[in-house]
Amino acid sequence: MAIIRFKAMKNMKQKDLDKKEDDLRLELAKEKGKIHIGSVPENTGRLKQIKKTLARILTLKNQNKPKTNKTVKKKKGVKN
Repeated sequence: MAIIRFKAMKNMKQKDLDKKEDDLRLELAKEKGKIHIGSVPENTGRLKQIKKTLARILTLKNQNKPKTNKTVKKKKGVKN
């Protein structure tokens, strides 16, 4: 699976980002599984690329998320 750049991710729809995130998580789990059973992964630098791409996707998803206004409630008995 090709690693996509942040500029290309900005143009993707939310549904496509979710699909890409799922695919990358699955691929990361497979690579980690290979390491845990003792075999050598085909490309060791691939793990780092997968993690970075996942972080980029999550960052983009959080930026697109609508911000909520949280109000702070005053506690009873506390004077300002």
